[in-house]
Amino acid sequence: MPQSKFAIEAKNLRKSYGKHEVLRGISLKVERGTMLALLGPNGAGKTTTVRILSTLLGFDGGTVSVEGYDVKKQADEVRSVIGLTGQSAAVDEMLTGRENLVMMGRLYHLTAVSAKARAQELLEEFDLVEAANRPAKTYSGGMRRRLDLAVSLIATPPIIFLDEPTTGLDPRSRIAMWEIINKLKQDGATILLTTQYLEEADQLADKIIVIDGGKVIAEGTAKELKGKVGHDRLELTFGSAAAYKKAVDVLGKSVQETNKDDKSVTIILKDTNADVRKVLDILQKNKLRFDSMAVHKPTLDDVFLSITGKTKKGKN
Repeated sequence: MPQSKFAIEAKNLRKSYGKHEVLRGISLKVERGTMLALLGPNGAGKTTTVRILSTLLGFDGGTVSVEGYDVKKQADEVRSVIGLTGQSAAVDEMLTGRENLVMMGRLYHLTAVSAKARAQELLEEFDLVEAANRPAKTYSGGMRRRLDLAVSLIATPPIIFLDEPTTGLDPRSRIAMWEIINKLKQDGATILLTTQYLEEADQLADKIIVIDGGKVIAEGTAKELKGKVGHDRLELTFGSAAAYKKAVDVLGKSVQETNKDDKSVTIILKDTNADVRKVLDILQKNKLRFDSMAVHKPTLDDVFLSITGKTKKGKN
């Protein structure tokens, strides 16, 4: 049995293509039974990292172990304990969903009976029973992604790599995939997820690592990362230009941002409850009424933009 509580460990991971250094000393650890989300802008090194961890790509420096196995020296053992779903479906489109699953089961040396039984389990779990005997080429994008994930789970691996599994899916299909991924974690799987959707990491991951330029630039829980960005913000919108102008005057230095077109003001809250009460008291004292009020908490979008200074979505 593995002694470490970490199912995946990488230390000072380095990878170059010629003079281009893609990974510049990435280190990460994933505790057994948890999910780590890897975020980063275009070209950050997310997919390169996953390909190295899953034995598909060599590396130039550092150490990597998966379930206690050295990725470089024990690649076969690593492959026996992982499942991988890449950015594009890896199924045979001419075969039916059932045939794809049975074929993969046989490649994993399951008996014919066991492969068929496992295929049926996965078809039911991934809501593909009705489409089981149709060629995969007739599947919708969401169905293909579900089949692709099911194929990677044919041997019930304890560790799963998901490289942008919901890219290109409509919102409904994406949420359906989130539910499947959540269930995998609840069933005890260790998952490393790369994603271009910040809300995906927020919803699913126990811990998040942000990489940029081949380096780790931030890590922590979603709550911890949001806390590094700043405080809550209070936004007030007024019904008239006169009320808006007076509010800007009476609230004074506490106003962080103003928007004359929307007739709104934004105030940074250091102590949310006390500061909101203080603002409302000032407005009441000056007989000012507002049309709407909202308290905005920092989001992962704020985190991403503040620490990378780049667009939030990207693939590599």
